[in-house]
Amino acid sequence: MKAIRIHSLGGPEVLKLEEIPDPQPGEGQAVVRVEAAGVNYVDVYFRTGLYKMPALPFIPGQEAAGTVVAVGPGVTEVAVGDRAAYTGIQGTYAELAVAPAARLVKIPAGITTRQAAAAMLQGITAHYLATSTYPLQPGDVCIVHAAAGGVGQLLCQIAKLRGARVFGTVSTEAKARIAREAGADEVILYSQQDFSAEAKRLNGGKGVQVIYDGVGRTTFDKGLDTLAPRGLMALFGQASGPVPPFDPSILNQKGSLYLTRPSMGHYIADRDELMWRAGEVLGWIAEGKLRLSIDREMPLAQAADAHRALEGRETTGKVLLIP
Repeated sequence: MKAIRIHSLGGPEVLKLEEIPDPQPGEGQAVVRVEAAGVNYVDVYFRTGLYKMPALPFIPGQEAAGTVVAVGPGVTEVAVGDRAAYTGIQGTYAELAVAPAARLVKIPAGITTRQAAAAMLQGITAHYLATSTYPLQPGDVCIVHAAAGGVGQLLCQIAKLRGARVFGTVSTEAKARIAREAGADEVILYSQQDFSAEAKRLNGGKGVQVIYDGVGRTTFDKGLDTLAPRGLMALFGQASGPVPPFDPSILNQKGSLYLTRPSMGHYIADRDELMWRAGEVLGWIAEGKLRLSIDREMPLAQAADAHRALEGRETTGKVLLIP
């Protein structure tokens, strides 16, 4: 089979298309013929070494959907021929990928395989942020940074489903239109406005209950100034770089704030929770309550270009690799 492999850490150029042996399923595993693989910022973190892999070389990618073509002993969750999607398992930039069967979610009728591939990581991320990390309630005011991005658009929509008022931040007028279409009540152009001052102005001079921040270094400090007393900073990514170390007493000084650095893996650690979150996300898509935005589809061989587009902030929705 063909797969993208990384032999040394670095820029997008380290993503190499290679011919390698087909994977074989072990106990409790299934092999999926990948029809679409999601490209996500976590793939960049592993490529650069910000997140550590135990060994080189490795196949990047943590999100895919396709058809089950083989199962190992003891598998009961899926069968050969099932359409299935999954996330959180490394190795999806490939024609074939092996994964624990317990991590596979059958794709329901009314959802295309490519929709499922686009929904798993970003959809479940938006779901856990809005329902568990800070369970939004009607009347809450939240800030969604990078509101025109893949997670951002889905998070805006889920926040509105839960009755929250959403302030989205973006860098351009074009992205502002996308954020509004995703349900943001107010859109702040952080390239032209002080997002903290503008958010407080829009909120009657008060801070907001929660900030969902996948940007990191460039938005974090000002975000702390934007929270209401006992507000929550949910730092779920670091697209602009990691946040430098800071004194936790700052949280006290700024209003007994809460800070969390969540990871999707801890919110789908058991199959019941995975099935609940994936079931709600895919169900909302099938019902038309949640709209996916697929920015572009690219051949597997163009994985490096996909990473360049993602890191260059050229994308406003999901990027899929098609083997």
